[in-house]
Amino acid sequence: MKFALGVKQHMTQVFDQDGRARAATILTVPQMIVAQVKTKEHDGYAAVQVGTQPRRLKTKEGSGSRQADVSSGKESRVNKAQRVEKAFQALKEFSVDDTAALKAGDVVDISAFAPGDIVSVSAISKGKGFQGVVKRHGFKGGPRTHGQKHSEREPGSIGIGGVQRVFKGTRMAGRMGGNRVTIRNLTVLQIDPESGTMLVSGALPGRRGTLIEVRG
Repeated sequence: MKFALGVKQHMTQVFDQDGRARAATILTVPQMIVAQVKTKEHDGYAAVQVGTQPRRLKTKEGSGSRQADVSSGKESRVNKAQRVEKAFQALKEFSVDDTAALKAGDVVDISAFAPGDIVSVSAISKGKGFQGVVKRHGFKGGPRTHGQKHSEREPGSIGIGGVQRVFKGTRMAGRMGGNRVTIRNLTVLQIDPESGTMLVSGALPGRRGTLIEVRG
């Protein structure tokens, strides 16, 4: 199984071999370091944990307690499980078929991918705050007839007479976005292992700077 952790940059368009313009999203994929390898014999399943964007921890001894001076935060903000050899900004786990060729400390890049590969991507979508039913669920809204003056975007009835309550799961206004979204059957359009750049077809979830999980 192929995998990568990329950072979303922006969208663009590229021309394929047939001369068609394809919408694409640019990902920068830094080198990934294997933090832990899980096997079926020891853990019950085969997987590999990789970290990216390592940050250097500078520690100081002072007044009987260990203090840290880190550009991106204190050492205490890094989970103990992430302190293998380096502290990582991101640590993700991918299921793999064979873990024999991987060990902790190995460096993994995107050279395993090639243009034309079909991949799935997962990321956290943009948060849109509290939204009404028209934007959140695609409701049509009410008509502006029969005396209704300001009900174009109202939800309408949310209950029934006999039960005297609102059923769980009723589509109503509420917080929208900020969910984990997976998009399948996307195509790798271009790959550049030297610069760590990958172009994936279509729009990917999240804002610029969002961590994107790519699985092939």
